Amino acid sequence: MNETLSKSSRQAILGSKKIVVLLIDDQAIVGEAVKRMLAGESDITLRYCGDPSQAISIANEIAPTVILQDLVMPDVDGMTLVKFFRRNPQTKDVPLIVLSSKEEPKTKAEAFSIGANDYLVKLPDKIELIARIRHHSAGYINMLERDEAFIALQESQKALAAELAEAAAYVSSILPKKMEGDIRTDWKFVSSTSLGGDAFGYHWLDENSFAMYLLDVCGHGVGAALLSISVMEVLRSRNLPNTNFADPSSVLRRLNDEFQMEDHNQLIFTIWYGVFMKRERKIVYSSGGHPPALLISGKNSEETKLRELAVSAPMIGAFSDIEFPNGEADLEEFNRLFIFSDGAYEISRPNLPDWSLDEFEEYVFSNSKKAGFGVEAVHSEVRALHGSASLDDDFSIVDISIAF
Repeated sequence: MNETLSKSSRQAILGSKKIVVLLIDDQAIVGEAVKRMLAGESDITLRYCGDPSQAISIANEIAPTVILQDLVMPDVDGMTLVKFFRRNPQTKDVPLIVLSSKEEPKTKAEAFSIGANDYLVKLPDKIELIARIRHHSAGYINMLERDEAFIALQESQKALAAELAEAAAYVSSILPKKMEGDIRTDWKFVSSTSLGGDAFGYHWLDENSFAMYLLDVCGHGVGAALLSISVMEVLRSRNLPNTNFADPSSVLRRLNDEFQMEDHNQLIFTIWYGVFMKRERKIVYSSGGHPPALLISGKNSEETKLRELAVSAPMIGAFSDIEFPNGEADLEEFNRLFIFSDGAYEISRPNLPDWSLDEFEEYVFSNSKKAGFGVEAVHSEVRALHGSASLDDDFSIVDISIAF
């Protein structure tokens, strides 16, 4: 890409799309002859330079689309001038046609090796000269047009990247703060693209009810992120009429009513939604097409059992008038709940089958008793299995510990 031609010169060439020829030859008779050859070409402008020492400065001034240059001139050797043109930022890509009085293969080879684009024995036939001027100028102008389009694309991509970064920062800002105390939370969210479709949250509905949820919009990019944010805002603000947010079945039914795919660019999402009932010491939950949450519960951290918390129901937005049943899980003194998206376990492995949900569950349960085990360890494990720091899907996992 021609990054050194000045912006004003590039725009001037592209604005007029005229052919500008710079002829450098110490013989004025050659300049007059070429002038007559081009006189009838309204789209070709000729600038003659009889002093080769002025050639570079004139070229920088007029921004030629093709240079015609003699090889044998006093004071400045023609081959040396070719090298100067190629080292000069403003002319390094301008097509250069060498004019010579001799048809010598060795001279031709040397001229091409130092950057000449063409070689003509002077004076050439008028038709041939004009054809070569037009051919080389058209190629140069096309190159500048490609460069201009690429520059515009780069600027557009920079602007888009800045907007995506701002959007990603906003998505991160609405994720919940980590909690300590009787309810301890930790989480890890890594988007596979600038903007992903995962989102999650948790908050107290009242003194007795603690809501927990994680959703995964099918797809990535701006559309998926906007939908996940919209759903998150509904759940955080509890702005969904005729909804009992302490009843997961009611929440999912109303989300399904409000987010039908026909009204949201054919996008659907999965979700796991649960409510910890403090007085009743249980979790009530429902899900729509989402992986099960994993409850590790027991009298203490050493004596635990693993239980999948899931119900059978389709994804949100796929079908209308769907019921989402509730499930219930009684809690013991020690309880640890993992909520996650499928990006946490559907991991492609080099030369091995993809990691399965069963393998993921076994990994989480067998390691849950180890000191320090948590979401960071899970993320490190899946990256190691995948063989890359970048995963194919959004990675989201929430770890919630509840103690009595």
